[in-house]
Amino acid sequence: MSSLLGGGGVASAGADVAGLLDKAKELDQLRKDQDEVAMEINKIHKKIISSPEMVDKSVDAIVAKLRLLYVQAKELAENEASTSNALVGLLDGVLQSGVSAAPRKKIVGEQKKKRMKSDTDTPRFSSASMRSQLDQAANLKGEQVAARVKSDDEKDEWFVVKVLHFDKETKEFEVLDEEPGDDEESTAQKFERKYKLPMSYIIPFPKKGDPSSAQDFGQGRQVLAVYPGTTALYRATVASHRKRKSDDYHLLFDDDEEDGNLPERAVPFYRVVALPEGHRQ
Repeated sequence: MSSLLGGGGVASAGADVAGLLDKAKELDQLRKDQDEVAMEINKIHKKIISSPEMVDKSVDAIVAKLRLLYVQAKELAENEASTSNALVGLLDGVLQSGVSAAPRKKIVGEQKKKRMKSDTDTPRFSSASMRSQLDQAANLKGEQVAARVKSDDEKDEWFVVKVLHFDKETKEFEVLDEEPGDDEESTAQKFERKYKLPMSYIIPFPKKGDPSSAQDFGQGRQVLAVYPGTTALYRATVASHRKRKSDDYHLLFDDDEEDGNLPERAVPFYRVVALPEGHRQ
């Protein structure tokens, strides 16, 4: 009798695990759908920034499309929350059924490794000693750098910021998200756009007056670059080889379509950095 009960428990646990995997797949699909909607929204935002005259001509159509996309994004986010809650319930059921914690420990371990890989694989500073890296970070005071100001499960947002201070004890940067017209803003408004960020969220730009300080990214290489006319950085692909290290890069920004084609955008070498590992856009 005890043998039969044991077999039933395993079968029940197996069914719970199968349901868990189905919900995980459903959650993964929802996130992919959200990524597609976010890409469409970003595409429209970029067109508004790069071609304001186009917006004036078709503002009603653009606003209507944006509204529809944001409604879709809201519904997908609500579905994701519902599916996540169901997934948590299934996980609780699996744990209560007595399934060994070893597989769960392995999954958590892999997720932790991925997070560690994301934060450490992309070189932010030189491979010198930690003390040397801290000195380099401290020397960035007053400089503009690329910073991952916002990050969530769906995307990372990178902006050009100004380094106000670096704390060697906490290894944190205090930065200001600078935008055109800062001189006209109040102190309170500027304070609201200050952030404290870890070293792994900062990428120093090459020196404007020293092209030799920049990495040379070849044709076809994916990079992170400042979109012309903005202070935001987006993923792009190098369109062609440069003759000199001081030449501008000609880049194809993701989701930057015009009439079905990706236009080449010229970006100075000192506004292009390596694409961070695991970048989400």
